[in-house]
Amino acid sequence: MLLAKMNPIPNWVFVLSLFLLLNRIESVEIDAIDALVGFFENLSGNSSILIPVSGWNLTSDPCEAKWTGIICHDQIPSVKSITFDSFNLSGTFNPSFICNIKSLALSIAIISIKNNNLHGEDFESIANCKELTHLYISANQFVGNLPETLSQLNNLKRLEISDNGFSGDLPNLPRISGLIEILAQNNQFSGPIPEFDFSNLASFNVSNNNFSGPVPPGGDRFTPASYFGNLGLCGDPLPNKCEVPGPTSPHAAQTSDNSKKNGSNSTEILMYSGYALIGLAILLLIMLKICKKGKKKKEELVEEGDNDNYRSKDENTLESIEFKSITMSKSEVFGGNSIESGPVSSSLIVLTSPEVNGLKFEELLKAPAELLGRGKHGSVYKVKCEEQGMTLAVKRIKDWLLPSDDFKLRMKRLNHVKHPNVLPVVAFYCSRQEKLMVYEYQPNGSLFKLLHGMPMGQTFDWSSRLGVASTIADALSFMHDELHADNIPSRKPKILKHSLQQQHGSLHQRIWSNMPMVENNGMDLATWVVSVVKEEWTVEVFDRALIREGASEERMVNLLQVAIKCVDKSPESRLSINQVAGMINNIKEDDERSIDVSESPFDARK
Repeated sequence: MLLAKMNPIPNWVFVLSLFLLLNRIESVEIDAIDALVGFFENLSGNSSILIPVSGWNLTSDPCEAKWTGIICHDQIPSVKSITFDSFNLSGTFNPSFICNIKSLALSIAIISIKNNNLHGEDFESIANCKELTHLYISANQFVGNLPETLSQLNNLKRLEISDNGFSGDLPNLPRISGLIEILAQNNQFSGPIPEFDFSNLASFNVSNNNFSGPVPPGGDRFTPASYFGNLGLCGDPLPNKCEVPGPTSPHAAQTSDNSKKNGSNSTEILMYSGYALIGLAILLLIMLKICKKGKKKKEELVEEGDNDNYRSKDENTLESIEFKSITMSKSEVFGGNSIESGPVSSSLIVLTSPEVNGLKFEELLKAPAELLGRGKHGSVYKVKCEEQGMTLAVKRIKDWLLPSDDFKLRMKRLNHVKHPNVLPVVAFYCSRQEKLMVYEYQPNGSLFKLLHGMPMGQTFDWSSRLGVASTIADALSFMHDELHADNIPSRKPKILKHSLQQQHGSLHQRIWSNMPMVENNGMDLATWVVSVVKEEWTVEVFDRALIREGASEERMVNLLQVAIKCVDKSPESRLSINQVAGMINNIKEDDERSIDVSESPFDARK
């Protein structure tokens, strides 16, 4: 009866409640966008460059509109990363804009503003970004002490603060158990180095500061280069050892002085004796080398006879760069069963180019040569044969334990491979001592030149790189099918396939990262890329030029995944080269379709 008498709740109450709820959600989103725009305006120091440089505005969503420098989480439309490396920003880094907004503080994991001209303000508020895992602020104009609140970032993994003007003591960073990288070189920090758990650190560098005292226990895990430039530091791994406090009593001091004098005399005697022994050893080594050299010259005279005139005195020839002219018997050069044993002047075996026909081995060695590069299996030279009026590229094979007959057989098989993107071998030379492969010289240079040697103003854009990757994959796939056919009984498909796939994956990593195969810290490119991807900091491996160009991050990540599968440590887990070629071609087709769509007149309506 009581329920029956109650009046129904008016509809306007539900409408008002829903309006207030939606209005509250919208205000939170507006607060986050306002904070991001204010943060960038402070970084730039000039709000007028906000729209033309970054494309940011107050009316769009940073995740849906894909603001420059912003990466969002896949599952939740919230900001994950803010990256403005090398943007020539000259304003102020004030983390309070983003770290004091709860929705941003709980989502941002990466802040990277390296290589700018930024100053700091209200740095203490960085502690509110509790989910921060990567903080990169190197190569800016920060000064003063690092805030102690930095040690409250319990999820921090990588901290790069090098090349600034920070001073004072380092905060209590050892309390952050997950730290794996600390780069603080080229600052003005002072005091002792905190006692980190060095076993957890993968990278550590505090060189060129004002630290003093002993290197903490476990610090010798890193090389002396991580500590150089701190005059007050001592202990392993540095050469200067820490002094142990001596006795304080007068008698003990006098005894110590006498001991030092006696020890000094003994040390001097041992030192001069050591110098004498070293000098004697050097003298013996020189004499031994002279004797061996004389013996070797005699053997060469007996072995070569009148053919010494083949040796060139030009210091810019193949002969002078790396090896001496060698004349072989016909049986050694051509692999025949001739009984002739006298030295003869043998021609190269020409495969495809009639212009090379008649060029002799010793003529090739005497021609002016320029070293182009060294690889795992030998060196490549640019050789100018002036008499023949041609320029060749000659590769000298090194450390390739392959019998001469097998080498010649491989050259003949290569001669049957015809593909527009496979550079043919025009001639080769083979003996027991030397193996040479001769190509037509390519004046356009190499992939290394495209990545690292482009003139100012010229760029190697994403579409061009993707085209190069696709072309290489197609050529390798063709080579794999041609050279690994079932009619070759001596093939070793597992070993050869391993080589093609793994090197191809490393090559792709160079194309989109623009990095050398080995980093300065000794880690090879493939290992470094895999480690970075595991930490979900994928954008760090991409060439900054591609990011500034606006290349599709999705397609770059897809190509990255193909490369990672190619360099998998397990051969069984790697893709076949045909699969690789197909996947790269699919990525290229998607990229071409996206370009066609973006150039369509209907694109403006979207």
